[in-house]
Amino acid sequence: MSDNRHELIASLNSKLIGQRYSPVVARNYCTYASGFLDHLGQRRIPVADASDVQVEQYLRHAIVLFEKQRGRRPSARWHEVPRSGIHALLRLVHGQWPPAIEPTCAADEVRFSICAEYEIWLREERGLARASIAALIWEARNFLAWQFAHGIDGLAGLSVTDVDRYMDLRAPKLTRCSLKSVAERLRSLLRYLHTTGRVATDLSGHVIAPMLYAYEGVPSVLDRGQIIAVLESAKRDKTPAGLRDHAILQLLAIYGLRSGEIRHLRIEDIDWRTDTIHVRHNKTRASTLLPLLAPVGEAVLAYLRSGRPETDAREIFIRTRAPYRMLDKLYSAVRRRLRDAGVQPPGKCGPHIFRHARAVEMLRAAVPQKVIGDLLGHRSTGSTAPYLKLATEDLRAIALDVPGMELLP
Repeated sequence: MSDNRHELIASLNSKLIGQRYSPVVARNYCTYASGFLDHLGQRRIPVADASDVQVEQYLRHAIVLFEKQRGRRPSARWHEVPRSGIHALLRLVHGQWPPAIEPTCAADEVRFSICAEYEIWLREERGLARASIAALIWEARNFLAWQFAHGIDGLAGLSVTDVDRYMDLRAPKLTRCSLKSVAERLRSLLRYLHTTGRVATDLSGHVIAPMLYAYEGVPSVLDRGQIIAVLESAKRDKTPAGLRDHAILQLLAIYGLRSGEIRHLRIEDIDWRTDTIHVRHNKTRASTLLPLLAPVGEAVLAYLRSGRPETDAREIFIRTRAPYRMLDKLYSAVRRRLRDAGVQPPGKCGPHIFRHARAVEMLRAAVPQKVIGDLLGHRSTGSTAPYLKLATEDLRAIALDVPGMELLP
């Protein structure tokens, strides 16, 4: 057992170093992973059989040891390092962590089978994006688990009453917009269940959702002064994160790209000889070739030269901490840069507000709506229409001659 433990820790250390974790982080991870293996060994539990229960037991034990050794409790986030080290060990042993959930009863087997087939259908027949599929599958798993709680024959007796009860269950903590999304995902599942013969009646038409009116909400938008303030604030930060975020903000401000389009930009997407940038619009699956404007090119080049970590990943924008891989999202980075610049939008403060601002600037410059849609990667001019609402202040400059007004006292 001791030899096997040493081999596991050596393999873990080698893998962490290969993923370019710093030696200090790799050493800390391996220390806690070794302690976890000792914890399992004392209880005669093979690491292959370890579960989250043992992880939590060890963390509680480690906190007790910390208090004995240092005379105080650890900080609220102390557990993150030992937990990460143990999870890295378990990924090495199991191939993934947390492990895939295994069916525990006949209802689980049926539910897992339906979701697996539904996922294939969404991907291959409907050609949906991964994010859309993930949301639909989550709703399917949740609904089927709730329905099968009544028994293995839950689908056979599925009724409008069941659909209404499920929507009532989901409604209390959701906004109208979120509840409408739940209704759309549930309708998709119900149509699939009917098409595949698992449900006799198509109940999708009976899913009641709140009414949302087109363009009823006006999103947040930044003015030119605020955008300049954010860019200047980020530019002053010469750390790797600052160089990366400044390049991202330039792409947001100048091209109005979506978050996913920036995260998926690859090294080969920028042609430095022709000064062009190839953008794949993940939402519409189209692509656009844009001129590489100087502010963007200079910011990206500064990041590639001095901020981007060494990695085999082909995406341009990478995490600043190991494992060095593509960014999962931009929201936190953009929100932090807005806060640092003292900019507080009235509503949402994610990357999309730069997209809104770019659209408004072009609208006010009398750029044709079709051209704006092409730049933003919209599939139709109708997708650009909501941005027209953001230029409402321009209406104040329009004087309306109302007949008979001159007769009023």
